[in-house]
Amino acid sequence: MRLGISTPVVTVYPPTASEWEHSAGIEDIARIAAATDELGFHHLTCSEHVAVPAETAAARGGTYWDPLATFGYLAARTTRIRLATQVLVLGYHHPLEIAKRYGTLDTVSGGRVILGLGVGSLKEEFELLGAPFDDRGARADDALAALGASLSVAEPEYRGRFHDYSDVIVRPHAVQDRVPLWIGGRTRRSLRRALDHGDGWVPFGLTLPELESMLAGVAEAISSSSFDVVLSPDRVLDPLGDPTATVRALDAVARAGATITGVSITARDASHYCDQLAELRDLAVADGHEFAPVER
Repeated sequence: MRLGISTPVVTVYPPTASEWEHSAGIEDIARIAAATDELGFHHLTCSEHVAVPAETAAARGGTYWDPLATFGYLAARTTRIRLATQVLVLGYHHPLEIAKRYGTLDTVSGGRVILGLGVGSLKEEFELLGAPFDDRGARADDALAALGASLSVAEPEYRGRFHDYSDVIVRPHAVQDRVPLWIGGRTRRSLRRALDHGDGWVPFGLTLPELESMLAGVAEAISSSSFDVVLSPDRVLDPLGDPTATVRALDAVARAGATITGVSITARDASHYCDQLAELRDLAVADGHEFAPVER
């Protein structure tokens, strides 16, 4: 199992955020990104909400750094760690908009983009942005098919139910032959969507037993492909303070079927966070998990 991080500061999620994140800035994020890069972690994340209704922010959080701008900066401060949108809401964008913007990011980062994509569930935000909500699942399926045909080519063509285009040039485009698509969600339909259109599934809001049950139903399809299952531990990790619980949490997500895990880490500040990262790497390597070699 490979380890990435749910990047602190860029999404301040009330149940898991540490106090220092509320006042941290881009240099704190860049310092952490550089540490994850040097230590050989798999990926960083950045999520997307444009405008969270005030009454919803208490539960979902109100701080969401824009992933394109954030990753553009972090791409210049790192060399090999993957940059994963977790997630972009498909209904907020035309597929060619994603192909152009994140294809450009893939170019400037040297082919390190992972597109985490989701259907979306915040109706008020859809309405604010003028995006259709009721048929968003069907629109998402069409957008995923369009992205599969468009991300890594200069002259994309697609004919679908909601999107139809040809005789256009999108340059620069992604330099990866196939940009990995991780599909977010918490339903069996999202898992099926990921298997049909994506390269991985990144669920949220489910217990490990629920995840194990859902994955058992598609075990054969997953084992016969390079499909990634991206799960998160059921707790915020404290590698220095509680190494035993940290290792147990990693083992639990591995047993549930994770090929990649994205962890949240408690810390007092950015410096302590980097210390926690180094300890987490040592614990995970000793436990048999996969890391890129440390750069010297």
